[in-house]
Amino acid sequence: MLNTVYRLISPKRIEANFTDITLTADNVLVRPTYLSICHADQRYYQGRREGDILREKLPMALIHEAVGRVMYDPVGKLKAGEGVILIPNQPFEKDAVIEENYLESSKFRASSCDGFMQEYVITNRDRLLRVPKDLTAEMGAFTEMVSVCTHTVMRFERFSHDRRKKIGIWGDGNLSYILSAILSELYKDCQLYVMGVHEEKLATFTFADQTFHVDHIPDDLRIDHAFECVGGSASQSVIEQIIARIHPEGSVALMGVSENAIPVNTRMVLEKGLHVFGSSRSGKKDFEKVIELYKTYPRLKNYFLNLIGCVMDVKNIQDMSNAFEYDLNSSFGKTIMRWDV
Repeated sequence: MLNTVYRLISPKRIEANFTDITLTADNVLVRPTYLSICHADQRYYQGRREGDILREKLPMALIHEAVGRVMYDPVGKLKAGEGVILIPNQPFEKDAVIEENYLESSKFRASSCDGFMQEYVITNRDRLLRVPKDLTAEMGAFTEMVSVCTHTVMRFERFSHDRRKKIGIWGDGNLSYILSAILSELYKDCQLYVMGVHEEKLATFTFADQTFHVDHIPDDLRIDHAFECVGGSASQSVIEQIIARIHPEGSVALMGVSENAIPVNTRMVLEKGLHVFGSSRSGKKDFEKVIELYKTYPRLKNYFLNLIGCVMDVKNIQDMSNAFEYDLNSSFGKTIMRWDV
């Protein structure tokens, strides 16, 4: 069967490639329908990765956040026409200790293998989840991002102590918004403080107890635990603020991606006995947890509706480029491609 894969050849240049695909009993043929653009996709598209990384990765199809429609399941477990959430992590082994998204042998769509910008996708059956009937396809498209935040919260549950009276979240983007909303539902007795730089974005964090500009955080504010959702060079000053304001033995979750090494005041990390941990990507169980959270805390879906910034019809390569350029200039929310190539 002939398939069209839309690969990024070089920054801002997407080309159609034709490949032959073969379906086995373990795989399912899926037609992507809604694709969500992530900052990681933008870094590749805009050429904001190191040159040697771009040369290693490209050409490659982008996008790791998507939903689709089942076209054919050889064993009939999934029916043709069913809506499914596509899981980008591709594990090849199981480990009793290390989770699938941290295994060095795992592949990840739009990073170490082709993403979902394809006419059809062949994927293992266990990399698919049915879209719940009460979940819109537009919201389902960025389930992966919600799963990353869910994964971090589950790790926080394992690593942090039980004193959770005050939690600080640094960042005012989509990642921070999703994380803060989840924390607000899970820890209703906890006070949530969100720190950012854009007042208009901070105003959308209606579930936070208080929001502050990073330059105007009260001197006496102290927190039990913290989440860093900034990344880039700004994460250095953010981590400094966190270390200065967190109580001893608190947990610090690092979620923002930085291309360059970030200095950390290890003396104060040691003095305070802090537990600093990183979280990256997610696995199938995190996607399943998201569906469970939507059922248990239906208000989350109302919060996340605010993240649907723009839904763009994509029928050709020019439409794809237009979507990436629109997303680059969007200050908040997710740009969704209604995939009709």
